[in-house]
Order: sequence, then structure tokens, then C-alpha cells
Amino acid sequence: MKRNGGKRTEERSKPKALRIVSSRADSTFVEMVTSGSEARFVVSDDRGIRQVPKYELAGQVLVPYSRTNTLLTHGVVLLPSGIEEPGDTLDLLECVQSFIHRHVVVSPGFEELSAWYVLLSWRYDDFAELPYLRVRGDYGCGKSRYLQTVGSLTYKPMFASGASSTSPLFRLLDAIRGTLVLDESDFRLSDEKSDIIKILNNGNASGFPVLRTEQAPTGEFNPRAFHVFGPKIIATRRSFDDRALESRCITEDMGVRDLPRDVPLSLGSSFHQEARELRNRLLGYRLREAGTPTAEYQIDDASLEPRTRQLLEPLAAVAPAKAAPRIRALGRDLSHEIRRERSWGLTGQLLTVLLALVRQDVYPISVGEVARAFNARFERDVGYPLSARRVGSILRRSVGVETVKRHGVFIIRPEDYRTIEKAATRYGVRVDVGDEGDVV
Repeated sequence: MKRNGGKRTEERSKPKALRIVSSRADSTFVEMVTSGSEARFVVSDDRGIRQVPKYELAGQVLVPYSRTNTLLTHGVVLLPSGIEEPGDTLDLLECVQSFIHRHVVVSPGFEELSAWYVLLSWRYDDFAELPYLRVRGDYGCGKSRYLQTVGSLTYKPMFASGASSTSPLFRLLDAIRGTLVLDESDFRLSDEKSDIIKILNNGNASGFPVLRTEQAPTGEFNPRAFHVFGPKIIATRRSFDDRALESRCITEDMGVRDLPRDVPLSLGSSFHQEARELRNRLLGYRLREAGTPTAEYQIDDASLEPRTRQLLEPLAAVAPAKAAPRIRALGRDLSHEIRRERSWGLTGQLLTVLLALVRQDVYPISVGEVARAFNARFERDVGYPLSARRVGSILRRSVGVETVKRHGVFIIRPEDYRTIEKAATRYGVRVDVGDEGDVV
């Protein structure tokens, strides 16, 4: 309060400016662009599309990050330099794929899929779940080149390595909310691995932030939720130990390929200029396409794993209609891999034995008999014998079969044989029985 001519007037406080990289509220988009030493916003709202130095949204003044921010000056985060007309989506997709083709060597199918993923990254907030792209192979096979090439075209790419501390990664993902491009993700320290795996396991579905405790200036510890959802492109030397995380990845095994003469050994200024021009067109694509209904792109194929359909539907939404058969073929490959992995797990091995007994019309099937058959076939692989009690526990928890006690022996009811066959199908277990009852 202050006095003015003997009267008290209330001094209006100006709203505090909030530095952001982007914001989306209903049909209003605010996207930061950088050109030279200047940082501005491209805004799309009910007044059209324009560039402004700042923007007020819901009573909050938004201003772009400083152009001297080290995230920008060191190329950790890449942004468009402006906005350009995207043109026809198929033409834009062809330009993206051509750029990838000229700078990195991958299989034709993965090259095409990578182009779809670039477009998906610019619309990722239209979807509830996302797949990850992963390249896998030893050093010198082109993994880092792939990350540079494809990552430089994605929406607000954030380049990091497995050697990075996880604390700034949480903050970077929460503040920028773009595409994480993560190199050499073979985390050897258990504490780092734990936090990184949390980011990757939570980051493919919206609404699952990671909670971490931070110390306030007063000394109190307060929980804070970090937004980690978004597209992710990862390079690793080997598979993840976490099978759930593996199922979130669409993977290209790089192997050893001869480098064509027209693929440059190093990336010069022309690479960065062309990538920036494509990001400008892709920003135009985002402002034109984001918010387009996606329900029509649901993949209706009961032969695919639910997780697979869930992850491929966003790609189907941005890929051309003619790509639908290739997406379904990819879905079948991914589903087969998931089932193959399951079949070699403990439950899959147990189902192999159970299905063989069911197909041989063994009745009644006792839990003890299942344990003996399992140990005869798989004890050497597992490394220890399975007790009847453990078999019963797996049947209840993983297969959905309740055993019953009859004449002092626990057996599987005939009415549960169908449940076993359904579970075997889900786990990809197939057993053929010969004419004399031998399992083959």
C-alpha cells in the first residue's frame, strides 16, 4: 500500500514471468524458437499463428528461455529457428526419411519406421502410450550416428548419455517435455540403473510421474512429482535385464554394415542447417495436426499382444494409410518376440509340461506329477528342482488355475484344462503329441 494525495491506493503487482520452452492449453500452442542470439515464441491461438517475444496465458506471463542458457548453447536441447509451412504430410515424411537415409545406415524397414517416429514425436501429447525406438549393438556400429540423425529431427530433443547423473535428467524431462535421446544406456551402477529404469518404465505412459523427495530451504523433505512421459530414442550395447522395459522398445540390431560412400563420415554445417529447416517444417506440422482425433487408428487385430497394439497405434496414427500392412507385420513380429520370451520363463516352461499332459488326456493331473515332469525336463535349465508347492503357487498366480485336494492329493480339475490352453496360447507355448503319446 502507498499514500497518494492523502489517499491510500493499492499497488498492483505485476504477474511474475515464467520461463518455459513450450506450453499447450486446449487449442493454444506456445513454442519457443531460436535464431542467432534471439529467442521468441511461435504462438497458435484463436488469433492465428504469429511470433511474439512473450505471451500471457491464463494470467501468467510466459517468456522463453534465455538464448545463453547452456542447454541451448551446448546443443543439449535443439529447437526450430522459426516456423515454415509443412506442406503435404506424405511429402514431409519423404523428406524426413530421405534425410535419415543420407546420414545413417539402417535396414529399410527401420528407416521408414524412424521417419514415422519423428512425426509421432511432434504429436506425442495426443496419445496416452508411446513406444521407444532402440538401436542395439557394439561400439563402432553407428548407434550414436543414428541418435544424432533421427534425434535432431524430433520434437525438442534432449541429448544425454548413460553417464549422466539422473537428478538433472528428471529435471530436464520435467522442464522441456520433449524427446529424450539417450546414448550408451548400459547403466552399470545399481543406484543409477534403478533411477534410469524408473524413468524409462514410467515414461511411455502419461499420468505416471516419478516421485522423488527434495529438501526445502527450511530443511523439510517434500515429495515432488516429475513428468517423464514422452518419446525416447535409446542406444544400448545389449538388451535390458528388465523384460517389461524390453517390451516397450522397437529395436534395430545394428550389427556390422559397410558404410556407403555417399554417407558422410562426419556431420558438418549442412547437416545441422538441413535438420533445422526440417524442424521448422515439423513445427508447422505440429500446429496443424496436433489434436487430430486418433480413435480411428485403433489396430483391431486380436492376434497381436495387447501391449503391442497399444504401442503401435500411435505410429499408425501418423503413418500413411498404405503402411497399415507393414505396421501389422511389425506387430506380429513384436508379439512373437514377447511370447517367445514368456515361453522360456518359468511359467512358460511349466505351461509346456502342463499342455503336454492335457494333450495326452492324462486324468487326473496331480500337482506332484506336474512337478516331476517339469524337473525331468527343465531342472538343468532352471538350476534347481521345482517343488509341488511352488508349482501350485505358479498355477494360482500366473495361470489362474486353482488346485483341489482329492483323496489327499492336489489335482487340477478337468474344467481348468481350457484355462491352461488359453494361457499356453498367450505365452506362445505349442506342444505336438505324436501317435504314441510322445511330446515333440
